[in-house]
Amino acid sequence: MRGHNLAYFLREGIKSIFLHGFMSFAAICIIVACLLIIGSFSLISYNVSLAIDNAEQQNEIVAFVDDTLSDEEAKDIENSIRAVPNVQDVIFVSRDQAFEEYSTELGEDSFLLDGLEDESVLRHRYRIFLNDIELMQETADNIENVPGIDKVNASLEISEGIISVRNVVRIVSYILAVILFCISVFIISNTVKLATFNRREEIAIMKMVGATNAFIRWPFIIEGFLLGVVGGAIAFFCQWGIYDYAAVKVHEYMQILNPVEFTDVYIPVLAIFLGAGFLVGVFGSVVTIRKFLKV
Repeated sequence: MRGHNLAYFLREGIKSIFLHGFMSFAAICIIVACLLIIGSFSLISYNVSLAIDNAEQQNEIVAFVDDTLSDEEAKDIENSIRAVPNVQDVIFVSRDQAFEEYSTELGEDSFLLDGLEDESVLRHRYRIFLNDIELMQETADNIENVPGIDKVNASLEISEGIISVRNVVRIVSYILAVILFCISVFIISNTVKLATFNRREEIAIMKMVGATNAFIRWPFIIEGFLLGVVGGAIAFFCQWGIYDYAAVKVHEYMQILNPVEFTDVYIPVLAIFLGAGFLVGVFGSVVTIRKFLKV
C-alpha cells in the first residue's frame, strides 16, 4: 500500500465516521455495552477465583506429634513432613505457642483455660499447607505415616466444598463468557452490516467507475478499526469507574470481601478491550462488505 493511498484511505475512513454519524454512534454504543457486560462479568469471576484461591491457601492440615517425644525429636520431624508430596509449607507450633494461640482466640473467654495449670497437657503440632487441596486426603494419609506423627486433622469437608465451588465458578464463567462473546459479535456485526447496507449505492457506483475491491474495502476497514478502538477505549474508562464504585460498595457492606484494585489489572483489561474492539470492528467490516462488493 503506497503512502498516498494510505493517507487517502485514512481520510476517507475518518470522513465516513462523521458523515454517517448516527450509525457510527450506534456502533460505538453497541461495542461499549457489549464490552462492559463481558468485562464486568470477567472481573467478578476473577475476584471470585481469587477469593477461592485465598481460601485454599488458608485451608491446612494439623499434624500432632507423639507426646512421648522430646522437644528436639519433635522438631526433627519437620524435614520428613516437607518431603511428603504436595506439601507447600510447614510451621512447627510448640506446646507453649499452642496455649498462647488458644488464649488469643478465646479472648474474653480465656478464663476457660485456667484449669490447665501446665501447658504440657497440649501437644506439639505442625501446621501444614498444601499445593493442591484436591489431594488433601492422600496427603493427610502420607503425613500420618511419618514416624513421630500421632494424629492428623484435615478439614476434608471444607476442602471438598471449596473444590466444588471453584469448579462450578470456572464452568459457569467459561460458558457465560462464550455466550456473551457470541452475542456481542452477532449484535456488533449486524450493526456494522446495517451501516454498510445504507451505503450500498455508494459501493455500487465506485465499482462501476472501475474501483478495485481492495480500494473500496480499505476505507471501511479503517473505519471499522477506528470505531472498534474508540469503543474499546470508552468501554475501558467506563469499566474503571463502574468497577471502582462497585468495589467500594461491596467492601463497605461486606468487609470480609476485598476486591482487587483495578490498577492491578488495568493493563490486561485495556489490552483485551482494545484488542476486542479492533477485532470486532475490522472483522465486522470485512465480512459485511464482501456481500456488497459482488455487483
